Parts: sequence; structure tokens; C-alpha cells
Amino acid sequence: MGTKTAFGILLVLLLCRMSEQTSDQMSAQEKRAWDLHVMVQTLECQLRYAGTYEPNSNSCNATFDNITCWPPSQSGVLVHMPCPAELRGHRYDVTDNATKLCRSNGTWAKIADYGNCHEIIFTKNETENPRRWHLKAAVLLNDIGHSISLVCLSLALILFLYLKSIRCTRNNIHLNLILTFILKNTTWFIMKSVVTERHTSNDWVCRTVVTLFNYFKVTNFFWMFVEGLYLYIMIAHAYGTEKVKFWIYILIGWCIPIVIVLIWAIVKLFLQNDQCWIAEGGSNYYDFIFHGPTFVILLANCFILGKIVVILVQKLKAHPAGDTGHYSLKAFKAAVVLLPLLGIIYILFFIHPEDTDGTSYLVFIYFNTFLQSFQGFFVSVIYCFTNSEVQNAIKRQFEKWQDSHQFGVPRSASKNLALTVITHTGQSSSVAPDRQDYSKVDIEESTRMS
Repeated sequence: MGTKTAFGILLVLLLCRMSEQTSDQMSAQEKRAWDLHVMVQTLECQLRYAGTYEPNSNSCNATFDNITCWPPSQSGVLVHMPCPAELRGHRYDVTDNATKLCRSNGTWAKIADYGNCHEIIFTKNETENPRRWHLKAAVLLNDIGHSISLVCLSLALILFLYLKSIRCTRNNIHLNLILTFILKNTTWFIMKSVVTERHTSNDWVCRTVVTLFNYFKVTNFFWMFVEGLYLYIMIAHAYGTEKVKFWIYILIGWCIPIVIVLIWAIVKLFLQNDQCWIAEGGSNYYDFIFHGPTFVILLANCFILGKIVVILVQKLKAHPAGDTGHYSLKAFKAAVVLLPLLGIIYILFFIHPEDTDGTSYLVFIYFNTFLQSFQGFFVSVIYCFTNSEVQNAIKRQFEKWQDSHQFGVPRSASKNLALTVITHTGQSSSVAPDRQDYSKVDIEESTRMS
């Protein structure tokens, strides 16, 4: 019995050894076959363009990078070649292009950019992969959202600049926030076109556009913080806003982001000066130089929003008007309306679904794209187009224009000395411009009760 057991163990070990040797031989054979394939393709690539150019120090020779045969090119040129039709059993869309940079010293870049090459994946019905279709739809939604936001923001900016009767610190803060949205959306469109063409070349135009986009993105967050800070001071300390000069808000909103983005640009210039300063995959630890402060801004605005809701609930409890059972609902409505103004919706996108192939990931992509691209639209509608102060100012301007055309003399200016605000109860009251309703949820009404 013992002899049979020993013989069985010896037989198993022998078979395992033979299997390892066979596997090693197959791996070695595959490697030799691949090396031979590369040698043949390299020679074929060089022979294909032999005699068609004169090698010199200012041009790159024909080369094969194990995937594509790159033709000879002048120095400083970004060469475009169709993506491979098939690679290691995978089919690719040949209408897309790969790029490789011929450097100014006449040498090729070490790595070609195949980021635009997309694998063709067919379903059983030979239709396009649904996941890729959803990603294309999300990109289209992103473009539409930024376009609509840009149009609405531009109109809101014109109204705030034209209607001088509503000029006050609060509306000036709104104006600066809207301006940051416009600049960010504009540079986003410019960056899409510039980076697509110049991503590999890493020239100064591409890096400048990316830097400006990051700067306007950071200023956008800092002006959201200014909005939250001003709102908190106005509600918690009734007349505390008069003690804070507007130049302090300018310093916070425009100047501090310059320092942050300048530090980031210097770090990228000396430590990672490639690919237009856009990290592969969308971000890296160097980008945390400006992502860190923006995350702190979001946390600060969350804290401010929480304090505002607590104060509103306390004031509504202390001075109930009408239906006393809905003070929590009023505070909740105020918080919801303030979400796009304070940028707190960005908090929702820090947690990504782990399963990138599941339905939850597609929902996340659509939800993220919609809220971020339409944020400027929400801000312009809520805080400009539906703002009763702006609507009353437009109405007065229209009446003045109507009177001047009917009678040749505009209405008496004394009629417009006080701004009449219609509250949700239908009552009217005259208040100073800087104490107008902050939103459509009577935030100012609750502060006047105190």
C-alpha cells in the first residue's frame, strides 16, 4: 500500500514538471514569435518610406512602435495616424486617430497617444455597445447644459449691470459669482477644442488655457463661499454686513485663487510639465493644490448652510406668522434653494460607484453631468430672473420707457425712491435695496421678524 502511494505521488510530481516545461516552452515560443513580428514590421516600415526623404537632424525617421508605422516627419510636428484596425484580437475604430510628436531635436516622443482609439464592441444584434452610447449621451448633455447656462448667465449679467437701481453689496456679489460662471464655462469650451488638438504637443497655448480654466473654477468656488459668508452675516447679525467692506470680498474671490493656481502652475512646470498639465485619468496629487482649498470651501459652506437653517427655524418658532406648523418646511425650502448658490451639490460627487458597468454608474454619470452643467442656469434663474427685486426694476424701467413714448416725459423719479417688495402673503413693504428678499423663500422676512 505504501509503495502504491509513493508511486502515485511521484507520478503527479512528474506530470506537474512536464506541464511547467511545456508552459515555459510555449511562453518562450510566443515571445520569439512576437519579437520576430516586430522586427519584420520595423523593416517593412523603413523600406516603405526608403528613398522618399533625406534623413537629417531636423526630421524624424520612419519608425514602428510595435503598433503603428509612423512616417518620416519634420521636427515640431504632431503626426496623426489612423488607429489600428485590430490589435491582439481586439477591433478598433479606424476613423479615430492616434498621435505621436516629432520633437524639435528630430527624435520621436517615447510614447504615442492612443487615447482616442476606441475598441469596437458589438452586441448580439451587431449594434453599438449601450454603455458607450450612454457616455456619448452624457457628453452631449454636458455640452447642452453648459451652452444653456452660458446664455442665461450672460443675460443675468447684463440685467445686473443695466439695472442700477438694484445696485447693492448683495447684488454685486451675485454679479461677480455670475461672472465667474461665465468665464469658467467659456474657457471650458475653449479648452475642449484646444486640448483635443494640442494635448500631446504640450505647447504654451494649451497650458495657458488649462491654467485659466482652473483659475476660474477656483474663483467660482471662492465666490460661492463669499455668498455663504455674506448671507450668514446678514441673517445672524442684522447689520453686520455694513461693517465688511466690499474690497474684502474682492480679495477673497479673485486674489486668493491667483496665489493657489500660481503655486499649482509652478509645481506642474518643474515637476510634471507634460500633456498640457492635464493628468492622465483626470487628476493626480499635484492637482490637490487647488482641489484641497475648494473642498474646504464646500465644507465651510455646508457649515454655513446648517447654521442658517438653525437660525431660521429659531426665528420662525419665536415669531410664528399664520400657519405655525410649517416653519421647518420654510427652512427646508430655503436650504434647497441655496444649494446651487453655495455649490454644495458638488459634495454629492465625491463618492463614485465602484461598479463602472452597472446601472448605478450610469445614473451617477447622468446626475453628475446634469447638475454640474446646469448649475449656472439654476443660479441665473433663481437669483435673477425670478428675483422680485429684479422683476420690479424691469417693470419700472418699462413703465418709464412707456411713459416717455406716450407723453414725452418720464414718470416722476420720486415714485421710485422706495422699492416695493411683494411678499408671499400679498402684503407690500418698503425696504432698502440691500435688505431685499434674498431668494423666493422669504429668508429676509424671517430676519426682519427678529
